[in-house]
Amino acid sequence: MTRHRSLVALAWATVLAGCGSTQALKPAPGTPLPVAPYGAAATPGINDLLTPSVQARPRRTGEVLTRSQERQSDEYDLPPR
Repeated sequence: MTRHRSLVALAWATVLAGCGSTQALKPAPGTPLPVAPYGAAATPGINDLLTPSVQARPRRTGEVLTRSQERQSDEYDLPPR
């Protein structure tokens, strides 16, 4: 029973350790922002660095399948030997 309690306590500690802070992220005092990327005209600001790009978070297309179609037969889809 004590082993079960210690495992539960360890699980809760792990969950609580992953919570993190809810405050806004800021660079450490006296630390500059990262240098401008190669080819960029200016150093990106804090909001630019924290906003994910479209490639990182693509938008959903509202397109749904409007009609069902039967699959065409595939002559190479053979059963295993």
